Amino acid sequence: MTDLQERMTVFQLERYKFILQQLHATNENVHRYLAIFQTIATTILGGVLAVFFGYKRWGIDAETARTVITVGMWLVTAVAAFAILQVIVGILSWLDYRREECDLLDELVKPGVRARPLWKNFYRWYETYVVVFILTLIILTWVLANVAFLPRVK
Repeated sequence: MTDLQERMTVFQLERYKFILQQLHATNENVHRYLAIFQTIATTILGGVLAVFFGYKRWGIDAETARTVITVGMWLVTAVAAFAILQVIVGILSWLDYRREECDLLDELVKPGVRARPLWKNFYRWYETYVVVFILTLIILTWVLANVAFLPRVK
């Protein structure tokens, strides 16, 4: 093996290690974004509930309480949108790294040794269910706010 071939092999191996590390990092990031969303959403919704249950005791008029509840809901929605955006960007990055991994393995091992990711398999990706969970939570909180909380603030 020539010096150039050896350096190329080392480079390709290091590139493969880097790709695998990036794939791992994109998977971990989804959990971080979900944890951040849960923390912020719980805090904001806790504040919304505190205002709902305590606005009379604290001397806050009904219009201000309704405004605080609505603003809290919009804040949670904005945080959810950010979390969903981050998950989608993570999916796109993951797909790029997987394609790069497949290209490298096609070159180093043999063509087709690793199947390329397909969009049609989205239902197998846990990120899909993270997005569904966040969307469901936001829809339910808006429904609850408009059906159970806001009408009772008088």
